Amino acid sequence: MIVYRELFSLVRDLGVEAKTLYALSNSLEKHYHQVKIPKRDGGYRQLSVPDEQLKRVQRQIDRVLLARMPVSPYATAYRCGCGIGRNALPHLGQPGVLKLDIRHFFDSIPYTAVKERAFPGTIYGEPLRVLLTMLCYYRDSLPQGAPSSPAITNIIMAEFDARVGQWCAQREIRYTRYCDDMTFSGSFDPQEVVAFVRPLLREMGFFLNKKKTRFLPAGRRQVVTGIVVNEKPGLPAEYLRRLRQEVYFCQKYGTADHMARCGIQGPASGYLRRLLGRVNYGLQILPGKKELLEASAWLMKEMAREQEGDRP
Repeated sequence: MIVYRELFSLVRDLGVEAKTLYALSNSLEKHYHQVKIPKRDGGYRQLSVPDEQLKRVQRQIDRVLLARMPVSPYATAYRCGCGIGRNALPHLGQPGVLKLDIRHFFDSIPYTAVKERAFPGTIYGEPLRVLLTMLCYYRDSLPQGAPSSPAITNIIMAEFDARVGQWCAQREIRYTRYCDDMTFSGSFDPQEVVAFVRPLLREMGFFLNKKKTRFLPAGRRQVVTGIVVNEKPGLPAEYLRRLRQEVYFCQKYGTADHMARCGIQGPASGYLRRLLGRVNYGLQILPGKKELLEASAWLMKEMAREQEGDRP
């Protein structure tokens, strides 16, 4: 593990001048803007998004420094080779699935946790710890729009994951965590799991979101990070139905007319690209599904046609 005690070594490895690092850390208000993202419940999630200059520095911190820190194997988000499939598949065909959610996860992470866990004193000199933490922290929370924040959450939660994972392994319970979503599966008393997890979270300043606590027995549809896991991997029927409708209306009325009918803003090429992404996601879960393969082929042709039309 590389140790950083002097500023010059940190500047050298990050490839960012010292005056830039300090200028950014001393004027954070100028380098963030607020963005509202609609939520499924009809409300909004407000994100603090850095400008390009600060974002480049945070990406360097993530790539050069944070990527070297240990992360739990139970963490399935924000890691190379992981994702919602890696999070869901361990829970396939289990008699019971318990889903727990951490309330206001990013907003509840304190400055001291980032400094102690992400930039520990065993690796960084004290002035560097303060500087790096300031560059990755904003307004008493970990900014969700910053590229350094996802890796920091996994580093902070590593010890928690290890303790929960060991406890679950002793009871033959399967455990994964996707950001603030924890999933447990197997044969167990869900109240016993909650009683174990809740005080561990409180030690870190976190609380469970009671509204999102769900126990799903085998007789009900078990969905983990958007994937049905009752018997074999599947997608919720409403996801496929909506996708099928959107592709059908594009084919029937034309992409531009369909977008106008639905009030969808932006270029047709961008909408088709997003639609293709959703189809390809479906094919990751259901490889070989005929209607998805046909939709993918049509969207590829339509995107090529749109691109031809855009050329002078």
